[in-house]
Amino acid sequence: MRLRNLKNKEEIISNSSYIIEKPFDYKGRFKELFKNNNPIHIEIGMGKGKFIVENALKNKNINYIGIEKNDNIIARAVKNIPEGINNLKIIRLDALSIDKVFYKEIDLLYLNFSDPWPKVRQNKRRLTSKIFLDKYDDIFKKDNNIYLRTDNEDLYTYSIESLSCYGYSLYDITFDLHRDFKNLVTTEYEDKFVLKGNNIYALKARK
Repeated sequence: MRLRNLKNKEEIISNSSYIIEKPFDYKGRFKELFKNNNPIHIEIGMGKGKFIVENALKNKNINYIGIEKNDNIIARAVKNIPEGINNLKIIRLDALSIDKVFYKEIDLLYLNFSDPWPKVRQNKRRLTSKIFLDKYDDIFKKDNNIYLRTDNEDLYTYSIESLSCYGYSLYDITFDLHRDFKNLVTTEYEDKFVLKGNNIYALKARK
């Protein structure tokens, strides 16, 4: 379903203290933006922000950056984020440019319910394709750590193969996340899928 256009989305975004207006200026020195040396976790495709906001509130000693390219979604997210969360920032960005914004400073990457790009010719657009895995190599500080959740079995099996071939070790692999793990911080999409009875596939990968 197409998201209704917010007429004042530009104003909402420009007035938000959470938006990083010139993220490219901070490449390699995001710790200066947060004014601390705490770990930095990023979520590509943050949606309306439920997952990353709850994590930021829960873990004050971790800095969180949400990445989203759709202005309508970002505007809806920032409208609902309470003021005063000092360890949270948002970037308007296409994931293809992620290595132009970050350099050797990210500790963990969340890929939650990414677009599965189901057609064979679209495989390279998946966020676990080699094209993106190459980019991630440049952004991680030390070890590469990726946490993935999806409701799409094809994307899940593709990701297992892609990550394994790229040298990642996989753990906490599950075909039913909410059966096998409790007290989870969830996304908006995830809550809807679980209510429908859909299985949530998940894994953690380290390289």
